[in-house]
Amino acid sequence: MSKEGLKDLICFFERVFSESGMNPVLAQYLNLLINLVALTLILIGVNYLIKNFIIEAFRISTNKTRTTFDDFLIKSNFPRYAGRIIPLFIIYTLFPLIFSEFPEVLSVFSLLFRIYVIILIIWICRSLLRTTRNYLKTREEFNDKPLESFSQIIMIFIWIIGMIFIFSEITGKSVIGFAISLGAASAVILLIFKDTILGLVASIQVSVNDIVRIGDWISFEKYGADGTVTEINLATVRVQNWDNTFTTIPTYSLISDSFQNWRGMQESPGRRIKRSIYIKQNSVKFLESKDIEKLKQISLIAPYLENRQSEIDKYNQSNNIDKSVLINGRNQTNLGIFRKYADSYLHDHSAIHKEMYIIVRHLSPTAQGIPLEILCFSKDKRWENFEYISADIFDHLIAAIPYFDLKLFEAPAGDDIRDFLADKAQLTQSGTNQS
Repeated sequence: MSKEGLKDLICFFERVFSESGMNPVLAQYLNLLINLVALTLILIGVNYLIKNFIIEAFRISTNKTRTTFDDFLIKSNFPRYAGRIIPLFIIYTLFPLIFSEFPEVLSVFSLLFRIYVIILIIWICRSLLRTTRNYLKTREEFNDKPLESFSQIIMIFIWIIGMIFIFSEITGKSVIGFAISLGAASAVILLIFKDTILGLVASIQVSVNDIVRIGDWISFEKYGADGTVTEINLATVRVQNWDNTFTTIPTYSLISDSFQNWRGMQESPGRRIKRSIYIKQNSVKFLESKDIEKLKQISLIAPYLENRQSEIDKYNQSNNIDKSVLINGRNQTNLGIFRKYADSYLHDHSAIHKEMYIIVRHLSPTAQGIPLEILCFSKDKRWENFEYISADIFDHLIAAIPYFDLKLFEAPAGDDIRDFLADKAQLTQSGTNQS
């Protein structure tokens, strides 16, 4: 039907009422009321058809497709938002004709209509964005990506652009002019939205520089976080700790503060074991031949002792070293042999990764003794198994120390001091009785 035909149809009741002798103004308003009722009924009918036929047909068709993208379109209400375009077209076509004799009302309607169209476009974009985000979450290659943060950043930009267009419609200024005036108030905007802007910048840096991914194990002492990253948003990062509690960290803190990301360990072939045993310095000594023979009974280092002692003996004999004093010439120490034993034990241990560093070394002596540091990597990186392996290694080495006539440093406890004083008092009493 042409525009003139629609106009005649809309004015039909007004002509009928006027010809029947009704007041022209009253006839005009009655005609307007009838047209509004008719338009409302048309919109209700169209909405019913869209909801019960078009959207339902879209839902049925999505169930028959192999891809899940259209399923997420249903969940994000995309068909419902897209379906509102048809009623809007009807309103856009009929409203100017219905209110042609009411220019003030038509002007207000035109403004509200344009604002609603802008909001509807934002809703449709948000629905598509949510659909894309939820669909990508099902893809394995995007499991560790901060999709939530990306979608929030894009949505903020969409809302900013939408609000600029809305204010432009309300004020009557051009979009460019409004953007220029908005730039003049940038200082106030920066102050009000400081946290949001910081979160936006941090989210971009975290994503671009690959600082943190979903699934990473991080330790953030400042916030008491120690666990797996489960969610990265524009403002916060959510961490599930090992005790199943959750810690929320401001996203900006990931670039402003220091934290520990264990991803490198998880991606490496082994997990590092780095601990020290403290040896009492006065238990370190040179070994005599009888001591060497005794230690040869330890099968793990017997070949080493045989070869090493043979080299030392040849050197001392060829240089006419006076071995009546043990310090002369070359000698082996119980600490050196224990260090070799620990190294051999680690190389022989089935849970230690042989292609990564295995080091047993001295650190600088301290008031607590000589630190003997064990540095190696376990094959099993799972936390509970890693702790079992570490404990097994140090249980064995601590138990092996007395076989080398070495002693561990241990600060005396209260009962040690009491026992010492009691023994001293008993010796004093025995001496007094004998005298």
